[in-house]
Amino acid sequence: MRCITYVFLILLFVLGLIFAGLNADLVNINYYFGTQRLPLSLLTLLSFILGGLLGLLTAFITYVKLKYANRRLRYRLSLVEKELANLRALPFKDQH
Repeated sequence: MRCITYVFLILLFVLGLIFAGLNADLVNINYYFGTQRLPLSLLTLLSFILGGLLGLLTAFITYVKLKYANRRLRYRLSLVEKELANLRALPFKDQH
């Protein structure tokens, strides 16, 4: 399994080098504070990394919301279980 992982990482690295070599043209990036010239491959890599980080941030926010909802539901469940245990402890009254 470890050998397959190494082969995959080497293949990914070689494909990245080929991609960088084929897309070495400089492109202009215009933003509010100025302009920058970067290789197209670097710009693509930075865009990919930024998108991944934004995706992780979104997933983390969703994860925190779900953890909060789960904690709240567990608390409510414990209250209901305590109430049920108290009701089971009460003696029955005859209904005549």
